[in-house]
Amino acid sequence: MTHDFMGPPWQADWTKEAEDNRNALPGQGRALVDAARAELVTATDPYFRGIDTDRDLPPGMSVEPVQSTRPSGEHVLYFDHGRGWLRYHFTPRTTDPQIVIDECFWQ
Repeated sequence: MTHDFMGPPWQADWTKEAEDNRNALPGQGRALVDAARAELVTATDPYFRGIDTDRDLPPGMSVEPVQSTRPSGEHVLYFDHGRGWLRYHFTPRTTDPQIVIDECFWQ
């Protein structure tokens, strides 16, 4: 018997507030958010654990945990050289693992 754990691309969902914020952005901002989300859902490990694991992200993007004492908790994916971010958490269930984006911001 094998236990196949689903991998990328991950399912992603938005909270109502995060989705409303994304939809209110101008076209350029929405394109940047969509590119950041694409990087997130295709990451091998959405928590980007380890040293320099986010080095494969495009220039201007980085990831860090919201609290250093909770490495498996909420994380922030910064994009557009820190002008925007997606705050998210990952639920690593065996079936249907999912990323939930709690906050979307771009200035």
